[in-house]
Amino acid sequence: MIADLESEQQSLDQVVADLDEPTWRLATDSPGWTIADQISHLQFFDERAALAMNDPEAFAIDRQLLVSSAPRDLSVELGRQVSGTELFQAWRHSRGALVEAAKKVDPTVRVPWYGPSMAVKSFLTARLMECWAHGEDIALAVGVRRTPSARLKHVAHIGVGARAFSLMIHQLPEDSRSIRVELKAPDGELWTWGDETSEQRVQGDALDFCLVVTQRRALSDSQLTVIGDSATTWMRIAQAFAGAPTRKS
Repeated sequence: MIADLESEQQSLDQVVADLDEPTWRLATDSPGWTIADQISHLQFFDERAALAMNDPEAFAIDRQLLVSSAPRDLSVELGRQVSGTELFQAWRHSRGALVEAAKKVDPTVRVPWYGPSMAVKSFLTARLMECWAHGEDIALAVGVRRTPSARLKHVAHIGVGARAFSLMIHQLPEDSRSIRVELKAPDGELWTWGDETSEQRVQGDALDFCLVVTQRRALSDSQLTVIGDSATTWMRIAQAFAGAPTRKS
């Protein structure tokens, strides 16, 4: 998991390492956010992820400060105050601290975060998912096509696992029906989740699915096959990341 997280970070590093200052200020597909805002957001939460693993008590204090600052978004402030080069180096430092903390933390503990605490592997999976999703925004802004990798399985897995969360934050009733998810991996392998006999199904390309559950692509713009009312309700509002409910229109 740590190796995959580092690889995902390095993939994005290669996209932004040589950007000039005007390019850092290009708008991305996330409303109101530039490329610098995207990296600033990653830098901010990678730094706090390292703190959560290294010093949970200090993280709890920092979390309260962050919550009390709303609606101000502290995560983008660094990127709006420093040059792109300085921001890039700050992100490299923060993500390095995250990896080092992950190597040292007891893998059996639960890591505190802004919602429920998480198992270490799930926590690192969420950081990989964030890096990949924001990386897609940045790659699109600069016209770079990143080759999908097997690391998408982590993103898909957290997307499938976040179904109950997606329903909850949209104030929809719980749904215990199993949904069979079948995705074609970049190498042609079939990735599956759920009861293979279920009539509720989501089928298609893994990249397409990951773009939908991270709300980088609307379901209506995807090529996914969605069968059954439970599957349709979920995929219309699927949200793999924490926070308030949002939808890609």
